[in-house]
Amino acid sequence: MLVKNLTHKDYTTHGGFYQLKLPLNVECMIPNDDSVRLLGQIVEEMNLSELYKTYSRLRKKQATPTQMLKIMLYAYMNSNYSTRKIERACKRDINYMYLLEGSPAPDYTTIARFRSIHFAPVSENLLAQFTQMLAENKEISMKNLFIDGTKLEAASNKYTFVWKGSVTKNQKKLMDKLPTFLKQTEENFGFKILYGEEIKMHHLKKLRRKLCKIKNDEDIQFVSGIGKRKSPLQKIFEQLDEYISRLKKYNKHLHLMGDRNSYSKTDPDATFMRMKEDAMKNGQLKPGYNIQFGVDAEYIVWISAGPQPTDTTTLIPFLDSIKSRLKYTYRNIVADSGYESEENYVYLDENGQLAFIKPSNYEISKTRKYKTDISRKENMSYDKENDFYICSSGKKLVATGIKFSKSKTGYRSEKTCYTCEDCTQCPIKSKCIKGNSKKPLEERTKHLEVSKLFQQKREAAITRILSDEGKELRMNRSIQSEGAFGEIKQDMGFRRFLCKGKKNILAECILLGLAHNVNKLHNKIQSERCSTYLHPLKTA
Repeated sequence: MLVKNLTHKDYTTHGGFYQLKLPLNVECMIPNDDSVRLLGQIVEEMNLSELYKTYSRLRKKQATPTQMLKIMLYAYMNSNYSTRKIERACKRDINYMYLLEGSPAPDYTTIARFRSIHFAPVSENLLAQFTQMLAENKEISMKNLFIDGTKLEAASNKYTFVWKGSVTKNQKKLMDKLPTFLKQTEENFGFKILYGEEIKMHHLKKLRRKLCKIKNDEDIQFVSGIGKRKSPLQKIFEQLDEYISRLKKYNKHLHLMGDRNSYSKTDPDATFMRMKEDAMKNGQLKPGYNIQFGVDAEYIVWISAGPQPTDTTTLIPFLDSIKSRLKYTYRNIVADSGYESEENYVYLDENGQLAFIKPSNYEISKTRKYKTDISRKENMSYDKENDFYICSSGKKLVATGIKFSKSKTGYRSEKTCYTCEDCTQCPIKSKCIKGNSKKPLEERTKHLEVSKLFQQKREAAITRILSDEGKELRMNRSIQSEGAFGEIKQDMGFRRFLCKGKKNILAECILLGLAHNVNKLHNKIQSERCSTYLHPLKTA
């Protein structure tokens, strides 16, 4: 039998035989202990006035900002990051319908605009509110902060790189050509452009205006095509336009790069970093962001994102942002060896915070090779009163001067230089003096550079991490901070950003953090583990 109107848009032609049997109130179908109910209560307790200010006007018969925030968080709680899939879920899933409270399902463009235009500007404020809510309910300790970082790939192609080294090299080649070009042009046309040695963009633009005037005064026509001869003026004019275009391009690249060594053309805020998740297993550089999590009692209390390829320079800005947003200061800062530096130690001491940071040489210092290496100052005797070292041959390394160095962040450190009084005729000289040098080994002398302040701070940190409290905190750091990243990257399946730009990717991270916190709070309530901050240290 031939079916009529098969391609008609109305699919209800044969739908009149079915009767609706489900209850119209979808809330009746949701269990009382479902996490969606907890999410609804949390969002209703938040002050969303800043979120509402991002709207110029609110339309009737449309999901409110509160409802949009609820469905976005619930989607991220269930590893649903695609706006099209969220739209489909709002039409089919009773939990999303419960959060919408009878409002029509928003389309995917509305959901995407909410994430980037409305949520992103207030994301840090909402995270601070949630953290404060946890503190008021005594769900976080407000004492121990576990910090760790990870790299997440940006929403950008891995072949869109721009390297600072390549740009500066090509820019230097171009600047080396310009003096000869300007001098030849001035001689050919009889005018003066450059009166100093430094060539800038305005000199090239001034030269272009002069050439345009000559072209107009002499009514010279520029030609193009096969078989047509270009005039000398046209050749110089085209060469000048090429130089101006290249110089503009190089200046733009360096401006976008700033202090970084690279950036992506399709996401200028992304920096190329080495990722652990590499399909080719060869340590390939990919565009990404360095994401920092501050974890307390398994909850993510603060998040930051930056272009730094290492974690060392991220600690101070991270703690400063916590201090400006939250109403309290953490006493114990627990981090791995990637955060160790003299600047970080000094900062924590000045702010009355204790550093439980594992030294970068902590693991290798336990090896036999390290302990028997006579070239290291740790294996030499030190006379504190007279300030000199004694090497394995019994010779003194006396202080010969002070060396000052400045880090990328502007921190100024002081190092004391020690030099051996006499290294000639030393039988173990080849084992004591290492490193590449143009001088032959016979002419070289043992030299040490020691930062006494850094050494003092490191020894204090080692004492703290070897105490009973330090051992417990170090064990919890690996469980809590690394566990938070494991849940987000493995359990929630988030490995690559969907948005571009630092502001938008930070908003994505905060959505993930809030979703993780709601899930964590729900699991703690159901398993009756509320107000537990640390996992106990297991003893044999």
